[in-house]
Amino acid sequence: MKSKLPLLCILLAICAVCGCKNENTENEQAKYIFFFVGDGMGQAQMAATESYLAYLDGELGGIGRLTFTKFPYTGMATTYSANKSITCSSASGTALATGYKTDNHVLGQSPEGEEYESYTYELKEKGYQIGIMSNVPVNHATPASFYANAKSRSDYYEISLQIPESGFDFFAGDGFLDFNGKGGDKEDIDNIIESKGYTISYGMSEYEAEKNADKLILCQASNKKATSIDYVVEHTEQEDISLEEMVATAIERFSQNGKPFFIMAEGGTIDWACHDNRTMSMTEKVMELDAAVKRAYDFYLAHPDETLIVVTADHETGGLTLTSNNGEQFDWKMLEDSWNAAGKQDILSDKENSELNKKANIGWASTGHSGIPVPVYAVGKGAEKFSGCYDNTEISKKIMLTE
Repeated sequence: MKSKLPLLCILLAICAVCGCKNENTENEQAKYIFFFVGDGMGQAQMAATESYLAYLDGELGGIGRLTFTKFPYTGMATTYSANKSITCSSASGTALATGYKTDNHVLGQSPEGEEYESYTYELKEKGYQIGIMSNVPVNHATPASFYANAKSRSDYYEISLQIPESGFDFFAGDGFLDFNGKGGDKEDIDNIIESKGYTISYGMSEYEAEKNADKLILCQASNKKATSIDYVVEHTEQEDISLEEMVATAIERFSQNGKPFFIMAEGGTIDWACHDNRTMSMTEKVMELDAAVKRAYDFYLAHPDETLIVVTADHETGGLTLTSNNGEQFDWKMLEDSWNAAGKQDILSDKENSELNKKANIGWASTGHSGIPVPVYAVGKGAEKFSGCYDNTEISKKIMLTE
């Protein structure tokens, strides 16, 4: 008598014929993960930038002119901290990086001082290459949330000391705040970091000569020993490293060995422009973030079944509104003419800038953060998990498949 196939074999055969996917494969983590944070970038900042891009094309509207607003999955995340309705960047960064709330101005630990660990450390243990980058200093609140713990986000020197302790593969940013400590009496931070096995390249010229280093930090050449950095500081064309170039450099480094990787890239200067209510600077910085996202999206198109891209914000800044004070049209020409006449620099006084915004029908409620939820955009493997409304602490769980 012929033996019957076990039921399991029959089911597997049916799945093979029908093209069913193995559940384990469905639940596997993406091999390549990109996480973008537009600091201060709420829905209004995106809408304003897309409206400006539509104006450049001679059209109204603008939806889908940014790369990430075309992503198929969209969610909304609340941003409040453990002790305030309106978060600061270190508290929101901690929520995004660890999945836990904390008080404003605390970084990577509970209000009581218990240290939280970013999921980047778990990814590193799994064999992922880790890249942390921003167009603001690498020891600033958001990037630091993914590798450091501190009672105060302002402990920049102590935060910098944790970079080599992380063991992460690549950092990039606009120099270091408190390069010699708050009083300027400590050892140069780059000496300490390099003594622990990292190479620090100031500018792309140095990077090209040192890019074979195992652990590397890429910084702007013009901010080699800066103690404070403002978003309006101009770099020469030769020195300026855009966020897009940082992401492209990380992709190039990480793609050489076929290992999985995680890249966190922050558009930090969006927040700084919004704090000063500088509309054209804000649109420029949102477009800079989008150019970096486009680099990741190009990579995704070559690896669609292995790549996840998530784009969100830590909070909104400025309470931006697209309002109607002076007719029913945004006067982008007025804003653009003023911007171009100033050589694309913010030279107007605060009063002049406020009057210009009002005439152009752009409203700013404050120079601080707001408490409105922020959008989350996702594409790729596991992107469907990011639809819906949830708290920002859930984003890390969705990335790590632990929700």
